[in-house]
Amino acid sequence: MISPLPAVRRLPACRRAAVLALVAAVAATGLAVTARSAPAAVVDTTQWRLARVAGGTAPTTPLATGTPTTPPAGYPQPGRVTGDVSVHDPTIVRRPSGGYLLAHTGDNIALKTSPDRTAFRNAGAAFPGGAPWTTTYTGGSRNLWAPDLSYHGGRYLLYYSASTFGSNRSAIFLATSPTGDAGTWTHQGLVIETRTSDTYNAIDPNLVVDASGRWWLSFGSFWSGIKLIELNPATGLRADTTVRSIAGRGGGAIEAPVIARHGGHYYLWVSFDQCCQGAASTYRVMVGRSTSVTGPYLDRAGTPLTSGGGTQVLAGHGSIHGPGHPAVLTDTDGDLLVYHYYADNGAARLGINRIGYDAAGWPFVH
Repeated sequence: MISPLPAVRRLPACRRAAVLALVAAVAATGLAVTARSAPAAVVDTTQWRLARVAGGTAPTTPLATGTPTTPPAGYPQPGRVTGDVSVHDPTIVRRPSGGYLLAHTGDNIALKTSPDRTAFRNAGAAFPGGAPWTTTYTGGSRNLWAPDLSYHGGRYLLYYSASTFGSNRSAIFLATSPTGDAGTWTHQGLVIETRTSDTYNAIDPNLVVDASGRWWLSFGSFWSGIKLIELNPATGLRADTTVRSIAGRGGGAIEAPVIARHGGHYYLWVSFDQCCQGAASTYRVMVGRSTSVTGPYLDRAGTPLTSGGGTQVLAGHGSIHGPGHPAVLTDTDGDLLVYHYYADNGAARLGINRIGYDAAGWPFVH
């Protein structure tokens, strides 16, 4: 391990113990929950989603009909979901043929499908035969973390992480599939890795295509914060060796970035504080924005996210504990925030809420 701030050095061990306790408790109830290490794009209408699918340039389009502009008085309950909704670190894409494909942290990357964004069922694993190319980073574990799904040029892309709790000896890989179904994913190679001598951590990937068609991958967990690299659209792998810093908390708890374009801004969504501690989790969803995909990202008060800034969009409330690891889905009826949270019994659950934008263009959930 590197030598980060003392508080950061303590976090991995604490979180690891909490995660193991949580997994054991959940396993006893027959539920499958997975978790990650502690230090571990879209515009506002279907036109942007279709541009991403075609690999084209994103237009600037008006809000989807009915998108609210006045935030609610308090945080909303998650929208209704049914079926197999035990997930951690969800990512979701609308399938061109109809319905939805969801991936989340799990053995060999867990998959779920839904015909309507409400009812979900287990759909197996992306790599049912295993992913031996990841064992250098996982110590032999099959548990792979924090996937990111998208659809471009007639194929699905899956970026995902391989690591062990408390370590930044980590890697992000790419796989592709013509259908997204279990067992159809082809390993395309290593995108980026980190070693214990590095000051950042290669987990929690998210792909965004900017308005000019350039591809970017944000990633990062704890350590020195959230990073951004450029990708080659032809391969989905790195375009150069530059690593940009786009958010950080001085070694504190920040992770799980996703960049989504809305109007004239790119919004950087991240999670602050502690994941993976069941009902004791303090995860919360924060956001900043920039007119450039490479930043600088500022919060509503004008504080840079590289200096610990962030505007809170969602936090624990009532029986909703530690909501975080957001994904943004632009669908035919508007933008949605997809995330996990913990129930009172500590089980991880799927959360989905609609996103609105106030008069100043700042997002909220409803």
